[in-house]
This record gives sequence, structure tokens and C-alpha cells, in this order.
Amino acid sequence: MSISGSCHCGNISFEARHAPEFLVACNCSLCRRLGALRTHSATVNVTILRSGGATRPYVWGDRTREFHSCENCGCVTHWENLQPEKRDVIAVNMRLARPDVMAGLPVRNFDGADSGEFID
Repeated sequence: MSISGSCHCGNISFEARHAPEFLVACNCSLCRRLGALRTHSATVNVTILRSGGATRPYVWGDRTREFHSCENCGCVTHWENLQPEKRDVIAVNMRLARPDVMAGLPVRNFDGADSGEFID
């Protein structure tokens, strides 16, 4: 089962070829402010489509991830890994999918602020 979603204006969309087993809520300084619920996947299983515009990348701190948001409506769409050995991993913001798609999926809490481990 594939899952799709898009930013508010529809310029940026995604298709994930596999349904996630769970969603990830991270408490790092950025993710907790964004309120995103992510699913992590191999990049070969996700397609990001930029139909009417571009994404705006944002990198900070240890510079290991590049967060993308729609230049038009501002919705955070995904992050890409900048570490060469982990470039095959992408995380998509599942809050961009329809709510019924996410209903019933468990949410795992990730301690991105300190330990780098799941805390649930």
C-alpha cells in the first residue's frame, strides 16, 4: 500500500511506496517546534514531487540533515540525510497525508534532544 501527501498549496507532494509501521515524534529543538510526525524510509521507496515550486532547505547544528519546506506555503515536507554513509534514508512528514491514513498508526517518541534513542 502506498501513501501520498502534499503541502498545503500542493506544490510539493510525496509518495511512499510502503505504509509505515509507526510514526516518529522527535523532541529535538527543531522537530518539537515543527510538530511533525515522520516516517523513515529508504530513499528508493519515496518520491518527492515538486510540481509548482521548490523546497527551501534548512541545515543547522551538526549539519547531518537537510530539512525541506515548501517555498510557497511553508509546510515542512521531509528531511534528507547529509551523512554520506546514510544518504539512503529519508524522513517524510506524515502530517501531510490524509488523517485517515495516519489513524491507528502508533507514535514512537524519539529523544533527539539527548540520547538519540527511542524513549517509549
